[in-house]
Amino acid sequence: MTRKINNSYLLGQSNAPTTGGDMLKTRSDGTPVWEEVDGTDYIPLVWYGDRGLIAGSAESSNKDINYFNIPTTGNAADFGDLTVYNRQQGSTSNGSRGVWMGGRGASRYAIIDYVTISTLGNAADFGDTTSARSGGGACSDGTKGLLGGGNFSGSDIKNIIDYITIATTGNSVDFGDLVSSRYNTYGLGNDTRGVFAGGWTGSAASNIMEYVTIATTGNTTDFGDLTSGKLEGGGCSSRTRGIFAGGDTTGSNNFVNVIEYITISTTGNATDFGDLTVARGLAGSACSNNIRGVFGSDADDTLDYITISTTGNATDYGNLTSSDIHQAGACAGD
Repeated sequence: MTRKINNSYLLGQSNAPTTGGDMLKTRSDGTPVWEEVDGTDYIPLVWYGDRGLIAGSAESSNKDINYFNIPTTGNAADFGDLTVYNRQQGSTSNGSRGVWMGGRGASRYAIIDYVTISTLGNAADFGDTTSARSGGGACSDGTKGLLGGGNFSGSDIKNIIDYITIATTGNSVDFGDLVSSRYNTYGLGNDTRGVFAGGWTGSAASNIMEYVTIATTGNTTDFGDLTSGKLEGGGCSSRTRGIFAGGDTTGSNNFVNVIEYITISTTGNATDFGDLTVARGLAGSACSNNIRGVFGSDADDTLDYITISTTGNATDYGNLTSSDIHQAGACAGD
């Protein structure tokens, strides 16, 4: 399909026809979208793709980024390295660029790393989050990347939400606030809404789900409840369905194999989807290509997958290059 910008082909011919193909337009809320020139339908930007990336480790010698092809099962391969040893980051993408925000290594980081997903290589510095913290949940609408919550140290637990424009490097900006301060949250979204769920309040695992409209800054609104309070799980989604998997119900490694789901466009409580192959935390290591969700592990090198549109138990996908890759952040793109 030929795509045009302002009635011109991407190559820039001034005499490009005004019929056929797509045009890049802007919605009233500022969201850029492709519109069919001969019609009125908006085609949303994507925030996913067929290549999954996962990076993060509690081992100080490991900065590895792994990648895998989501539509096919098999083992992961080496992509490159993060700029620093890091874990418990919030990770998301705009479909072409993957980012890891915050995290902890020798200390809590404000760092944001990024890669071009289609090109193997090491991550580069993107900018900094508004505050150093680990365990924030992340999501994207294909344009903005959001990081919600997190922990700096001890009782210094955050309720802040930051955002970046993923296509443009620079520091994050304040977006709004969560309803309560917590960390090790689940994050997911589609091209309209971002949802933050669960997390550790400092004394208990939360079952709260809340959402924002990503194109518009502001505080979150109540969405509903998870089936139980959990932290350190993984979230991924299709355009319509959000998936939360795994986690710890007590903050003391009481891991569960539960997978649950929501319909992102409608508020309400989560519903049981099925089970992971084993009970485990994911610490954010979940990603999707809009059809299949893939889950990493907080403890070993295993990968599971599901078909998002069909409830049921997860199936073994393959293995990461090392069991040292855990407490990791995952994203997907092309």
